[in-house]
Amino acid sequence: MKKDYPVPASYLERETIVKKSRFIARVAPVNSRDEVKEWLKRAQHDHPDARHICWAYQIGRPGSAAEAAMNDDGEPSGTAGKPILNVIQHKDMGDVLVMVIRYFGGIKLGAGGLVRAYAGAAESVLSEVGRVLLKPLSAANVTMGFADEQPLRHWCEVNAAELDSVLYGTLVAARVAARVLVPEDQLNAFAAFCDAHKLDYSFET
Repeated sequence: MKKDYPVPASYLERETIVKKSRFIARVAPVNSRDEVKEWLKRAQHDHPDARHICWAYQIGRPGSAAEAAMNDDGEPSGTAGKPILNVIQHKDMGDVLVMVIRYFGGIKLGAGGLVRAYAGAAESVLSEVGRVLLKPLSAANVTMGFADEQPLRHWCEVNAAELDSVLYGTLVAARVAARVLVPEDQLNAFAAFCDAHKLDYSFET
């Protein structure tokens, strides 16, 4: 059974200044690489004159993330993206993107100074952003009569499940086929609901 894990509750921005360089840190919840790209485009649009926009993200459950990446965006290798990712991993948070936008202040920080500055910027925003627990979902396929659809919708609303898709009369005449995303801690309750209403169901593996 997969465990719940914390994800950012919302977007948040914080700014720090190190030896006249501005470090603007942004955190955002993300579920895909495409979402990461959209957030990076937004940062580039908001700060076209910034010297660097460095970032790191982690998608999936902390400790076994499905995908993670980082980028130094012209800073010396390992001085920006990696420190940001290290802070993300230390915070034990998933589905998270942290961008740090730097405006150079005229004073070079050196490799160690850069590592501390980018890590500090990431820490400043991640320590303040709210967290919510993401409950892993399992997919179930259900076949039922038309009269059973509304009770199923009601069960989903009450139990934080999602009706992913509904097809009418395509698999079996005068029947409804639905795909439901069920929180993993509600699987037994969902099975009991289906059995009580005599619905045909199966869980995807």
